[in-house]
Amino acid sequence: MKTTTLILGCGDIGMALGHELRETGHRVIGARRNPRVLEGSGLEAVAVDLNDPATLAGLPNADILVYAVSADRFDEAAYRAAYLDGLTAVLGEFAGRDTAPGRVFFVSSTSVYAQRDGEMVDETSPVEPSGFSGLLMCEAEQALIDHDLPGTVVRFSGIYGPGRDRLIRQVGEGRIAPSSPVMYSNRIHRDDCAGVLAHLIGRHLAGEPLEALYLGSDCESAPLHEVMAWLATQLRVEATETIQSPLRRRASKRCDNSRLLESGYCFRYPSYREGYAQVLKAGGFLPEKA
Repeated sequence: MKTTTLILGCGDIGMALGHELRETGHRVIGARRNPRVLEGSGLEAVAVDLNDPATLAGLPNADILVYAVSADRFDEAAYRAAYLDGLTAVLGEFAGRDTAPGRVFFVSSTSVYAQRDGEMVDETSPVEPSGFSGLLMCEAEQALIDHDLPGTVVRFSGIYGPGRDRLIRQVGEGRIAPSSPVMYSNRIHRDDCAGVLAHLIGRHLAGEPLEALYLGSDCESAPLHEVMAWLATQLRVEATETIQSPLRRRASKRCDNSRLLESGYCFRYPSYREGYAQVLKAGGFLPEKA
C-alpha cells in the first residue's frame, strides 16, 4: 500500500515536498485553510481550520504528518494559534485515532537561538529566546518532543528560493549590509527544505533511527556583507547605500549542520552561491550579456 503523507499548512515548502514524495510513490494530501490554492498542484487538497475541532476530526488518517504551518501575521496571538495551539490540537486529534501516524515532523526555525555574537550553534546549543516568536516556537517544539507520538523537529534557517527574493531586490536597489561589525547569515534554499524533509521521511520509512531534532541550514554560514557583495557582482550593480539600523538588531550566529550531513543528506545547494545562482537565473534577475 502507498504511504499516505498529510502536509498541514501546505504552502511553498509543502508543495515542493509533496511533489518529491509523489515521485517516490506516496499519496500526498495538502491541508490548508484555503485548499483552492493547491488547485493544479497535482496534490490532493483538503480544508482545515486548526482552531476548529470539527475540521481536524475530518482530516484523513496518515502514515506521516508534516506540520508546516505559518502564522498569519507577526504578533503573539497569531504565533500561539499557528504553532503551539495548532500543533497541540493536531497531536491530540491524531493520537486518539485507531490508526495513528508513524511519525510527525514539525517545521521550526533557528529563531529559537538567542546567540548574537557569531557563536556556532547546533542541536545541543542552549535556546533562550527573548521574543514571543522564539519562545512560542520553543514551546511547540517541546510539545512534540514530549508527546507520545514519535516526532522530529527540523529548525530551518533563512529560507530563500523562487519568490523569496527580498535580498536580491535590496541589492538591486544598491543597498548592502556593512562589512563591520560582521553579521553572520545562515540560509537554506527552498528546494533543500523539501529535500531535507523527504530525506528524513525516507529514513523513517526505511526503519533507520531519527533524532528528535535537526538543524536545517546549508554548509556555509557567511557574513551578510559577503553574500550581498556577491549578489551585487552577479547583478552588476554598485552599492550606494549601507543598511544600518535594522541589521543591528539581528542575531548573528553560525549554524552547524553536521548532524544532518551525518544522516546522509546531500545538499543540492551547499552554499548561497549555488542557491542564489539558481534563483537569479530562474527569476530573470541577471542582466543581459553585452
